[in-house]
Amino acid sequence: MDGDIDRDSALRLLNDFQDISFSKVALIILGTWLAIWAVRRVLPYLAANGPAHARLYLLGAVPIARLVMTAVAIVWILPIIFNITVQNFLVIAGAASVAIGFAFKDYVSSLIAGIVAVFEKPYRPGDWVTIDGDYGEVKRIGLRAVTLKTADDDMITAPHNVIWSSNISNGNDGAKTLQCVAEFFVAVAHDPARIRSALQDVALTSAYLDYHHPVVVVLKDEPWGTHYKIRAYPFDMRDQFQFISDMTIRGRKAIHAAGYEPASVGIMPEPTGPGQADSAG
Repeated sequence: MDGDIDRDSALRLLNDFQDISFSKVALIILGTWLAIWAVRRVLPYLAANGPAHARLYLLGAVPIARLVMTAVAIVWILPIIFNITVQNFLVIAGAASVAIGFAFKDYVSSLIAGIVAVFEKPYRPGDWVTIDGDYGEVKRIGLRAVTLKTADDDMITAPHNVIWSSNISNGNDGAKTLQCVAEFFVAVAHDPARIRSALQDVALTSAYLDYHHPVVVVLKDEPWGTHYKIRAYPFDMRDQFQFISDMTIRGRKAIHAAGYEPASVGIMPEPTGPGQADSAG
């Protein structure tokens, strides 16, 4: 008789209703929600107002902390509601996997990809990435989707499983700064050495420049003239667009002051990466 009772107890999935502490479950859920809410607001606030070198570390800690707190809450709640035994675990796991597999296939795929993204870090909060043609800063990495904020102040949300089936261009990959490119197109009749030197001076005298990284001016001859690119790094990547605009405006003035004319380009080439601007001299 005792053996039958023990066996029935082992096979029972749920604890007795009167033994389940619903108030404890509610407190755990509430406490976890409040903790995640605090993390999602305090860490980004510290990142925005604290030292620049700590910004990416603080933003990157948000999805990891949220994942850990959610996992702890689930592990804490399960024994309160369910009668956890080896047999029950196998039954629950099997039934759940089949139901979730059919009903939430796309969601679970995004969820798994999101967990992998937290640890493999193809993008982090604070990174500037190009996803499906949209360039912006990673503001939030959820378990299902990533949210970008573009230069036009648009918020774009993309599921992780969609992102992982396409190429991702990461402008800084966790670094404190990224490369910015300002482009210029100059007509054939000019002195390349003079233009190159003038454009290098433009970057070196910018108030946004990070002097710890090299400034490079590259050029390529085209049928219509010469294509110049200034490659440089801003001190704070949040100033990348001001930096590009500053180099573009003063670069045009430098080319004009040297007595040269912009090239007449029928079709302007597309930017080849993040942080770029085109200028016709």
